[in-house]
Amino acid sequence: MPFHRLAVEPVDVSGTTLRLALNAPPPETLATSVLSSDTSTLALGVLGASHLITIEGTKTVFSEEVSCTARTDTALPGAATAPGYRIESRTEFCDPTEFRRLAHRLRVSCERDDGWLGGAFPGDDAALTALSAEPDRDGWRWQTWHLYPGEAGGTVVYTQSRWQP
Repeated sequence: MPFHRLAVEPVDVSGTTLRLALNAPPPETLATSVLSSDTSTLALGVLGASHLITIEGTKTVFSEEVSCTARTDTALPGAATAPGYRIESRTEFCDPTEFRRLAHRLRVSCERDDGWLGGAFPGDDAALTALSAEPDRDGWRWQTWHLYPGEAGGTVVYTQSRWQP
């Protein structure tokens, strides 16, 4: 099942402290979904309200971790590149109705659509992390949503990444 109701408290409780780590030792995931293309395998992973992407090809291994516990001092940038890789991110505040609507839409996509993975955390159905990925020529592209509920709505950290070997 691509949508998981996790029985652990989220480690990341604020999008403002997310960090980006590339090709770092991967932490253990709470939920994983593996996708394959002709040239490589991509694993979507939900961490404690954050995510891990790992790609294994015939000659390459790549990983992207966005979390508060990433072993790096690199804050999540608005945009960054590395050889064959690009990430863009943005943080938005949503009013309560918009936030709940987005959480519901993401949950439904995780439950029904191929290439999706999601995890909801205890205490609030809108406290969730959702990921989707698809092959992109000989590489991959993926999107992630990190939802942090608050009293007056919620904060969404959105990332969009692309990797080519």
